[in-house]
Amino acid sequence: MSNDDTNRTPPRRTERVRHTIKARKLTVQSVTRVGSTIIRVRFTGDSLHDFVSASFDDHLKLMLPAPGQALVLPVAGPERLEFPEGAARPQMRDYTPRSFDTARGELDIEFALHGDGPAASWAAQAAPGQVVGIGGPRGSMVIPMDYAWHLLVGDDTALPAISRRIEELPAGSKVLAVIEIAEAGDQRAFSGPAAADADVHWVLRDGQAGADALAGIVATLSLPPGEGFAWAAGEAQAITAVRRVLIEQHGLHKNQIKAAAYWKHGSVAHHANLED
Repeated sequence: MSNDDTNRTPPRRTERVRHTIKARKLTVQSVTRVGSTIIRVRFTGDSLHDFVSASFDDHLKLMLPAPGQALVLPVAGPERLEFPEGAARPQMRDYTPRSFDTARGELDIEFALHGDGPAASWAAQAAPGQVVGIGGPRGSMVIPMDYAWHLLVGDDTALPAISRRIEELPAGSKVLAVIEIAEAGDQRAFSGPAAADADVHWVLRDGQAGADALAGIVATLSLPPGEGFAWAAGEAQAITAVRRVLIEQHGLHKNQIKAAAYWKHGSVAHHANLED
């Protein structure tokens, strides 16, 4: 068990922060390959001056023009963003803001190229000058940085969030990470004050995602003493298995875990928090 007192229910310390949702039109500034199957696209636009992303795992809506159509963005309605009546709606997918600079008007998003959805197909041909839209983030779930340890688990769809979290944690943070990737060339070096001492386990998918691969590695971990926090995201079945191991084997309370399904085999545009 990872807690010093397994009978104590740890308080819920995460904090939900709401943001004013806004649609922004952005232009591709540059495209950089950062792994065998991963590229980073840098977008730019004056509308980013008030962009807010308060947590490493925030997600925004990337809006891509419908095939053969001009990009149409929603506008603020009484309760939510709304599209003009009869307008061709863009194709939308959830993505993590990898990094951003409001002063420079820049936003980076990373794309895994081994999928066959509209966003992966768009990213494979992305070039400077192309125009897209984004909406959000609508809100942030802020996880404190002063836990005794931080466990980060996920596949390559979670790699942008994991990278950002490691970069943002302060020096002296105890970090463990288990990351499943498509190819060995998708491994990366992390930066930031906590990166040098991070204990990272890379899991090679071997061409096929296995629901038990991540959970199997997590089950073998010896979690440090003290109250920690586990964050996990990726394929729905795989992350459900990871969450089960964290609770049933490692004895974590649900208040010490945030788990999310970023995608699901056989589903389109699946995104859900995994809770009891």
